[in-house]
Amino acid sequence: MSRGALFAAGALLAAATLGCDHRRRPAFEYMPDMARSVPYDSFATNPVTRDGKTLMAPVAGTVPRGFLPLHYQATPEDAERAGRELHDPLERVPADPARGRALYGTFCFVCHGPQGHADGPLVPRIGTPPSYTSQRVKGMAIGQLYHVVTYGSGRMPSYAAQVLPDDRWLIVRHVQTLSRAEDAP
Repeated sequence: MSRGALFAAGALLAAATLGCDHRRRPAFEYMPDMARSVPYDSFATNPVTRDGKTLMAPVAGTVPRGFLPLHYQATPEDAERAGRELHDPLERVPADPARGRALYGTFCFVCHGPQGHADGPLVPRIGTPPSYTSQRVKGMAIGQLYHVVTYGSGRMPSYAAQVLPDDRWLIVRHVQTLSRAEDAP
């Protein structure tokens, strides 16, 4: 090896050794905000945004992950339209009757009773809801039943805030099972 090559190798080794000295202050930082950002609390004012708020509203038309929008109103006409347009998305998934029964017991039993005969423990106080064995309920399409659970009907409130969309379909499946129970031999 020539003297020039040895000198170059030694200079490179010395530069590398000096560059690894952690006791020294770091040199100029090109983008310090990337390493040490300024955090803002969610509800604190923020001088960087246009409206001065840190927590911003979602962009119009966006949908939260895991939720699909339903373009229906809480009207009888839209309930019928939902009956024509909505189909059970869980059809290709194996039924979970135990979960449907448990959800029914939590949300529907108190008014509709154990078998859907409108004999729940709250009936004396609220009036009689429709029986699942009535021709009206038997004639409802699955999408219409889903609409009723989602938006409510008559005295029945909406359960959209309490029951997840897939769980509503499980409840509807259980209601259909109860309404067909008397038709079975």
